Amino acid sequence: MVSFGSHVDFSIPHIKIRNLNKHYAVQGHSVHALKNIDLDIPTGKVFGIIGKSGAGKSSLLRTLNGLERINEGHIHIHQQDLATLSHAELIQLRQRIGMIFQHFNLMSAKTVYENVALPLIVANYPKQDIEQRVNEVLQLVGLNDKVQHYPSQLSGGQKQRVGIARALVHHPEILLCDEATSALDPESTSVVLSLLKEINQKLGITIVLITHEMQVIREICDQVVVIDGGEIVESGEVWSVFSQPQQGITQELLNLEQLDLPFRLNAEPTQLDTHAIFKIRSTSDAHHPPDLKQILEYFPQTVHLYQSQVDTIQNHLIGTLVIAVPTQGLEIQSLLQKLKAHVTHVEVLGYARPTH
Repeated sequence: MVSFGSHVDFSIPHIKIRNLNKHYAVQGHSVHALKNIDLDIPTGKVFGIIGKSGAGKSSLLRTLNGLERINEGHIHIHQQDLATLSHAELIQLRQRIGMIFQHFNLMSAKTVYENVALPLIVANYPKQDIEQRVNEVLQLVGLNDKVQHYPSQLSGGQKQRVGIARALVHHPEILLCDEATSALDPESTSVVLSLLKEINQKLGITIVLITHEMQVIREICDQVVVIDGGEIVESGEVWSVFSQPQQGITQELLNLEQLDLPFRLNAEPTQLDTHAIFKIRSTSDAHHPPDLKQILEYFPQTVHLYQSQVDTIQNHLIGTLVIAVPTQGLEIQSLLQKLKAHVTHVEVLGYARPTH
């Protein structure tokens, strides 16, 4: 179905960014929106960019197809430097890069078919070719029975699938997704994410998506970078970032600190606190599940269990324990050192007086 598959070199980064800087003029002042970004996005992978609102992720995404001009640095799409392209060459490049938007950007007065066909009509494709291609992509996204429907007759998830079909109509080799599921309910989100993963696997399209939701990253991404204040602060394979986040912003995005505990945590022990609250993560491959029971044997006395779960991410199992341990006679630093030799991550979240 796609025409680029025969000439894409999967051994080199599809997108290579070096020393990217972007400034905006805001009320007479210069705002440094993107700072010294270095990034390699692998060919044929699903690559996630996550950060809070205002972190710079949308600005970064829009530089990849030239919608935002950079002030310094280089962006190479398959070794083609965007800064050296003429206006005509940039238009050609954009036809190789599809884009999906948060709010769909559909034309309300046009049918599903007409919305999807529009990029080809503008590019003066023959009518027969347009009809064939539009029917192909609508079948791919599961909307071949909605051809003559208008956007007002569709659900949010269906509208986004129209947006995906439109983004695919030019046979792109890269798909940019700007908060593609943020406006959707959980069921529609699941459908759209499954569709994007299917597109990636079947067509070999490189997908770059931005989001503020770690669950989206968990579901379909191969690699992820965390952006904060216009800078990349953490990067890696998704399972690694989930199991051992290094930065506070990453932990916050993962909601690691927002536990549903039946008591209040204090950062330092008080006279009323009787227990230290430990959070422990252990990672293994899918064939060797983490033995959470064995981890508990490192604790010298009775503990109270508040969370025990095992998640599967990229064929890795990540086990998590949250326990309350009596502080009387407990040598916390010594215990932490022992545990660090056997688990992926361990920390004392705080101190409390649990009620049982």
